[in-house]
Amino acid sequence: MVRWLGFAVGLGLLLATASSVIKTLLIPRASRSAVGSALGWLVRGTFRRITTRVEDLRQRERFLAASGPTWLIALLVTWLASLLVGYALLLWPLKRGGFPLALEESGSSIFTLGFVRPSGPAPSAIVFLAAASGLALVAMLIAYLPVLYAAFNRREIQVTTLEALAGNPAWGPELLARQALIGDVAYLPKVYERWTEWAADISESHTSYRTLIYFRSPDPQASWLLSLLAVLDAAALHLAINPSSAPPEARPLLRVGYITMRKLANGVSIAVNEDPHPDDPLVLTRQEFEDALEHMREAGWQFERDAGAAWPHFHGWRVNYEAAAYALACLLDLPPALWSGDRPQHRSPPQLPARPPHREPGDPDEADPSHSAGPIRGGRAVRATGQPRGARQPRGAGQPRGAGQPDGRP
Repeated sequence: MVRWLGFAVGLGLLLATASSVIKTLLIPRASRSAVGSALGWLVRGTFRRITTRVEDLRQRERFLAASGPTWLIALLVTWLASLLVGYALLLWPLKRGGFPLALEESGSSIFTLGFVRPSGPAPSAIVFLAAASGLALVAMLIAYLPVLYAAFNRREIQVTTLEALAGNPAWGPELLARQALIGDVAYLPKVYERWTEWAADISESHTSYRTLIYFRSPDPQASWLLSLLAVLDAAALHLAINPSSAPPEARPLLRVGYITMRKLANGVSIAVNEDPHPDDPLVLTRQEFEDALEHMREAGWQFERDAGAAWPHFHGWRVNYEAAAYALACLLDLPPALWSGDRPQHRSPPQLPARPPHREPGDPDEADPSHSAGPIRGGRAVRATGQPRGARQPRGAGQPRGAGQPDGRP
């Protein structure tokens, strides 16, 4: 009776393993596997404990960069171990001898070693099935990795491109300020259009292959999530402060961008408001917003609205994606960056992105101090650590609830 009870347990274990493999490697949609979720929680918790007391950013990122590959290896080992034990339990009541002999025959079949020969039709059928399962699992994982790393490479190309446009780590106001400095504001529509397509790609790939969320950028100070947040902030600022001259490409970017943020948050079990009110509070404060506008003014940006008139419009855009972005940044323990929320494990405050020095032929070999990283106001860099402030803005009668309006979304 004990052996046949083990047979039932082994059958259930094999079915659970097959379900996990199919959901993780084969189904092209956001599907949750209990085995994968449990391993992800365990791996993240282990790496979080290891890096809790590591203060150096590069060393911390070096540890955390191994979390994604570690999860994949742990998942493969768990699947193989489940197949090994499951098929051993199926063989147990059909063979003479104890469970260790059944386990030896199961391992010989799964790893196609063939040093144990089955006797009887039923054990032979199970052994052939075990050998096919082991080969199929390894083959599917081998086919899975190129797809995974191809999506990773597509993601990082845009992140690397943004470093030249918005600094490292990226910051939305800096993206606008740098274009004003070089007189190339007309280039921004192309940026918004490319990042709209990029955000759609991220929405599909990172929900279908959730492992990609935990794959970190090669640069310790860069992050795909911080880059997306910076471009969304730049588009929201552009629409808020220059409503008549802002490019139309900014609106689709914001729409696709905040939908992507919400999908990614839901994919890792972070609850977010799917329909926030335009007057819901922000973590980003009005003072930080005004400091950023002053930073852009010093770079030569031309404003159509002042800070008081632009703030409700920017608020109405950012409320759609701020909560999801901050929660994801905290979960992933990303490098500290302006306007990206708090990460308690980081001791150092976020810094203003450093600009490359502006030099021309014949200039003295000195760095321009105006282009170096430093404080924006009051001897400190802008930090996204303030508390929500400001009362709810009144809704205008007959106004649509679209972003770009003080009381709406797109």
